[in-house]
Amino acid sequence: MLVQHRGAARARGFAIAAILLAVPVFAVRAQRPGEQPASKLEVGMDSLFIQWDRTDSPGCAVAVYRNSEIVRARGYGMANIEHGIAIAPNSVMDIGSTSKQFTAMSIVLLAEDGVLSLDDDVHRFVPELPDYGSRITIRHLLTHTSGLRDYLTLWYLAGVDAADWTTGADALALIVRQRKLNFPPGEQYLYSNSGYFLLSVIVERASGKSLAAFAQERIFAPLGMRHTRFNDDHTAIIPNRATGYEPRANGGFAADMSNYEQTGDGAVHTSVEDLLRWDENFYTARVGGRRALDLMQTPGTLNSGRSLTYALGLTVEPYRGLRTVSHGGSWAGYRAELLRFPDQHFSVACLCNRGDANPSRLARQVADIYLADQLAPPDDGQRSEAVGPADAAPIAVDAALLERYAGLYRDAISGVLLRFTASGDTLFSTTPDRSMNRALTPIGTNLFRMQGNADVLFLGGDGGRATRVRIARGADTTMAERIAESNPSGAALSRYAGIYDSDEIDATYTVALEGGELVLHRRRAEPATLVPTYADAFAADGLLFTFQRRGGSVVGMTVDAGRTRGLEFARRAAQNRTARHSDH
Repeated sequence: MLVQHRGAARARGFAIAAILLAVPVFAVRAQRPGEQPASKLEVGMDSLFIQWDRTDSPGCAVAVYRNSEIVRARGYGMANIEHGIAIAPNSVMDIGSTSKQFTAMSIVLLAEDGVLSLDDDVHRFVPELPDYGSRITIRHLLTHTSGLRDYLTLWYLAGVDAADWTTGADALALIVRQRKLNFPPGEQYLYSNSGYFLLSVIVERASGKSLAAFAQERIFAPLGMRHTRFNDDHTAIIPNRATGYEPRANGGFAADMSNYEQTGDGAVHTSVEDLLRWDENFYTARVGGRRALDLMQTPGTLNSGRSLTYALGLTVEPYRGLRTVSHGGSWAGYRAELLRFPDQHFSVACLCNRGDANPSRLARQVADIYLADQLAPPDDGQRSEAVGPADAAPIAVDAALLERYAGLYRDAISGVLLRFTASGDTLFSTTPDRSMNRALTPIGTNLFRMQGNADVLFLGGDGGRATRVRIARGADTTMAERIAESNPSGAALSRYAGIYDSDEIDATYTVALEGGELVLHRRRAEPATLVPTYADAFAADGLLFTFQRRGGSVVGMTVDAGRTRGLEFARRAAQNRTARHSDH
């Protein structure tokens, strides 16, 4: 992997004093007459973060915005454990994918300038991208409908992690090496960081400025966001930056920071204080104007006409009966969420410096406290017609009936595998590699509730085994068909052993027969047992490996990893051996 030094990036300045002096400072107001006592709200909010409000733990910075003001902002836990520095409202953190809204705004500003159109072919600005036989537009990149494989997933598969020094040149080189798309552009929605990274390339080639410089000039400086930047220099000194941490299995924490220098899909560093200025812009339209901000909050559509909840760098969806606009982020040891209730002029920003935090859930729990008198009961108005009522009570289901639902199911569109197992009077959702079980709660003879408010409906069978399963979570549904499971013997397993290479990610995987099982060896990953699923397909570490045959011989395999599908590995010729389907 080529890594280039980018000294020019380190020479860029980020402050424009003349503009900053003209920007008003938002006030932190006192409680207004008639409002619920602040102490009760504060106690409720503090209770959500009390586990981290200590001097030996990282934690979160949280701010509540209402009507242009910060009504509550404080830190819980430590920004730096080594030096005993506590988190404060001005602590700066990497907000990961919450950055995408700033990238989207940069593109929209260039569209407003007439420099580009959202319906331009991406090849206008990125001609080195392969021709996949279908037109990919800037709008496809913005709405995660391009079909491009996710470059972060590709690097994970190659054994590259956040601690490695990588640049925009490295990311671009990886993306243009991909020979296939996950799906034709506009046919599906699948989150892809590749799209937003390419948007940073488009900003630079269309404006002549890096995304970091463009956003500073057109967004951060005009709004007075003095502690906000796209960080494209991994050696930069960033005042008030909190260290990212990951809990260790045996206790304590490990520092977890990123040396990635590419931008677009992430890389914004900011504070909950600064985010008020950005959040307020959606009401004042100081930057971009009303048309641009409305465009950013307009959900995308698929070729079929189906509307998405994802707009341009933002998710627009209801929460307990109220409209929300939001985006979360997760990168290295940081987690982030900016949640807006536009009709209530109310928002919650939650930035955390520990990798096990869930600020998306926490921000909604804070909203539950502050908007208690306006929110509908949980799940009200958000459930799909294909699932049971929100208040459905558990029922008893005969164990023999559960056996009819147990088995392996596959979504033909995404390739996602779903496995269900029965034990006694309980049905479990089991990962394809059998490493984890999650008990399902029966609320009907063929309807079950899964943790996380998803419903599982088994269909078909006519008194025998179910033939299909439908997973519904709100308006999102997945339909999967039952498929025959495979359990090859030790002798048959040996046909898959060999060395496999992928030139698309410059990686080599070794599959070895060890102790009667297939074991996968790859860079920067513990050896993983390949668990049989269906014919020629095995699961491990959340990945699906499907071996390819030619004339009966195993000649390669493809890897499916969620945001990357059908990544090809060729088996080294010296390792090829004849293996017939009859061996199974």
